[in-house]
Order: sequence, then structure tokens, then C-alpha cells
Amino acid sequence: MRITDPRVMRALAHPARIEIVEYLHDTGAVVTATECAGMVGLSPSATSYHLRELAKYGLVEQAPSRGDGRERVWRSVGTGVHIDADPADGPDTRAASHALIDMYLNRDLARVRQWVERQDDEPAEWRGASAMMGQRLLLTPDELRELNGQVRDLLEPYRLRDRRDTAPEGARKVAVNYMAFPEV
Repeated sequence: MRITDPRVMRALAHPARIEIVEYLHDTGAVVTATECAGMVGLSPSATSYHLRELAKYGLVEQAPSRGDGRERVWRSVGTGVHIDADPADGPDTRAASHALIDMYLNRDLARVRQWVERQDDEPAEWRGASAMMGQRLLLTPDELRELNGQVRDLLEPYRLRDRRDTAPEGARKVAVNYMAFPEV
């Protein structure tokens, strides 16, 4: 899902909303507000409000009922989010884009810190398989585009949504953060 509208960016820029959208994108699940509430640590009524707001901006949609017509269920409208703000759209778009990206970065940094804190309690095989690395490369824009495409292609077969029911025994959800940008 490509997001260019600053109103949509602002609607998504809330930790619970990001978590809901990410869960729905990752799993393809159809959920109620009550099911989401346990996941995001909010009341069902607060979660219902967030789901309605996400739907208002096209980030989720109401799904067909699972049998009980009174039950309101929700699903994703995509499999991921791509924030694509055009700086030419002005300061409002830039500010909304920066705020949303900042939310994602803070969430990802918190995940890294949680891993660092608990890694000594993890099995040796997971500690040895995990990695945090940084590389400094010398690339042209075309080479960077090609590299980004190769990384995307490399990760694609392991996507949670597509592999949930077929992953080998012992597989766990793994966070992969990849950033590539020119330095000053």
C-alpha cells in the first residue's frame, strides 16, 4: 500500500494503529476489535475507534461476517505500507511523513533494545543466527536501486503472511530492518 496523502500518514501515526495494520498485513487475518484489543493493550471500544479511523483512510476494511451478523470483523487492504511523500507537496506532507517514519523508527529501535536485553536468555542457536551489522558502500543511484531490489527479492520467500502455515518446525517471527541511504 503506497501512502502519499498526509492525512493518511497522520491517521496511521499512532503506535496501536501501526501495530494493528502491521498485524493484519503480516497475517492476512480477519479480526474483531476485541481480538485486536488484546494485541495492542487497549479496550475493545478504543480499538474499535482506531479500526474505524483506519478504515476511514483506507488502511483497513470491514470484512464479511464470519457467521454472526452482529460481529464486525476487519481485514487489511494490502500486504505492507510504503510511505511515498513527495517533498514538492509542501511542508504539511513532509511533516506528516517525518512523524510517521519517526513512529516506525522508534518502534524498531525499541525492538532492537528488547532483543539486546533478552538475548542472553535466548538459546545459543538463536543468538548465533541473529545479526546486527552495518556496511558502508560506494554506489550509484542505479546500483542502490538494484541492491534494494535484490534484498527485497531475497526476503520475499520468508514473508510471515505467506509462510505462516508452511514454515518449518522451530521457525519464529524475526524482525529484519534494512535501510539504505546516501550519507552527507
